[in-house]
Amino acid sequence: MKERGTKAMTMRMAATHAADKELHDAIFGASEACRLAAQKYGAYKVTNATIGTMMDDEGKFATLPTVERIYRELSIGDYMRYAPIAGLPEYLEAVIDLTFADQRPEGYFASVATPGGTGAIRHAVANYAERGDFVLTSDWFWGTYNVICNEYGTKLTNFKLFDDKLNFNLADFTQKVEELLAHQDSLLAILNTPAQNPTGFSLTEDDWDGVLAVAKAQAAKGKKVILLVDIAYIDFAGEKNETRAFMKKFSNLPENILVLTAFSMSKGYTAYGQRTGALVAVSSSKEVIEEFKNVTKYSGRATWSNINRGAMTLLVRLQQDKAAYAQFEKERDDFYELIKGRAAIFTKEAEACGLPALPYKGGFFLAVPAADPKAVCEKLHEDLVFAVPLKLGVRIAACSVATEKMPGIAEKVLKALKAVE
Repeated sequence: MKERGTKAMTMRMAATHAADKELHDAIFGASEACRLAAQKYGAYKVTNATIGTMMDDEGKFATLPTVERIYRELSIGDYMRYAPIAGLPEYLEAVIDLTFADQRPEGYFASVATPGGTGAIRHAVANYAERGDFVLTSDWFWGTYNVICNEYGTKLTNFKLFDDKLNFNLADFTQKVEELLAHQDSLLAILNTPAQNPTGFSLTEDDWDGVLAVAKAQAAKGKKVILLVDIAYIDFAGEKNETRAFMKKFSNLPENILVLTAFSMSKGYTAYGQRTGALVAVSSSKEVIEEFKNVTKYSGRATWSNINRGAMTLLVRLQQDKAAYAQFEKERDDFYELIKGRAAIFTKEAEACGLPALPYKGGFFLAVPAADPKAVCEKLHEDLVFAVPLKLGVRIAACSVATEKMPGIAEKVLKALKAVE
């Protein structure tokens, strides 16, 4: 019997390492607020700039017609049978080809199937970041990186993505790498490029020269450097070989530098819910690649066992049919041009009204720095504009805003910034 005056204790059944976990997702929270506003005022009056899926100019969920056609042509066995733990062999070869296109570096390669790009990032953190160590990424970043790091006993820290001229901040990246490797023997660094989420920013080839010079300097000291390149939005960043030109620089790196690439079917194939991706590795060491195959296969078996066979089969069939693949690429390029046009409206108006938007190079999103992003987004609700508040600013999803609704958003964001700050 509880004594009078004593405080009731909260019963906890979860293990101590899990008991305090609670997910707060700003993206889906903002999306829910938008949904409720649409119910109240009508969807035509509401601007939904929250969710990272492609919407057409009528506000409907958009898919690539050729992807849909080939997916519907698969047999029931293609959908329902188990897939191998590491993934269908044809799929594993295909994703390597698709990752690099004509810019394949020299080295040894391997890939493992994962549930989306998120699964690829999970594999990288779980297998290539020491427990208790820091993982490095930019200060503008996809929040799930932090969730994954916390889940696997690592700590996420940041370098400043932009310098005072809004170029890649190589100096701060260098400083953070040096600081971390003064206390760690290895470092996993995540770079989301090209067409970063949430800014739309891309590293240049010169930026990559700088990044690799930093990695090589640390490798020469005996440190291990793992670079994870998240290319989720690469197919909405420009011509495929131009956007991949930096990948040639991964040729013949020191064997204690491993480059991993997070490949995803979510955006480039409008297959978000099919949860299909891959982690791709390139190394100058055959032994490092064999180790990659072993640890990621083991890790896959211990988590999801195997992934979506139907979506893997879809990708293989699509790639093997040259006519269908050409049509698919045209359809995807049309989507890219649509998003680019929407973003151009915003960036032009932002420049005209003095809104300090970050430089957009491609992808689904635009971003504006803010001291109090949550308050700015709440102020935008008064104009029935719904965006996502992040730690450093406001994210606007050009992918989901109809072209006719894009004019005026920049001015509304500026008005909200001034009202709050």
